[in-house]
Amino acid sequence: MRSQDPSRRLSRRLWTLFALALCLVTGTVALAQTVPQLSGRSSPMQNTGADPLPRWIVDDIQKMRNYPDQPPVIPHSIEGYQLSVNTNRCMSCHRRELTEGSGAPMISVTHYMNREGQMLADVSPRRYFCTACHVPQADTRPLVDNTFKDMSELGFKPAGSGQ
Repeated sequence: MRSQDPSRRLSRRLWTLFALALCLVTGTVALAQTVPQLSGRSSPMQNTGADPLPRWIVDDIQKMRNYPDQPPVIPHSIEGYQLSVNTNRCMSCHRRELTEGSGAPMISVTHYMNREGQMLADVSPRRYFCTACHVPQADTRPLVDNTFKDMSELGFKPAGSGQ
């Protein structure tokens, strides 16, 4: 038995590797066909009409934040707003000095800090492009169901509440 032909052992190993690779490829293809699709057309090569654009929520009512430190969503239309290095229309209402006349909430004091935490006289350049964090809200169905529960919904009481 020890004197088996080395080419025969090599051939057996090659067939084993080939069979393993074949199982891997066919298993991957079968698995890829069962993955649910979140969005888009069912057949990507088919010509179909585009879905209608979502309706923006423009009721000017501030929305509850979903988690601490979440940037607030924009509760009004920003269509046509110019946002460039030289112009930021958001600042015409939300700048610290202009909020009394506009009635808009003032931007956070953190927007006036640089990376080292030093206060600046004007909005920090890294906080100047508002839509990098703040987005308008559309009236659409979520792609994935959300089962998140806030701490207050789980029965936890605030510190110092006596219970």
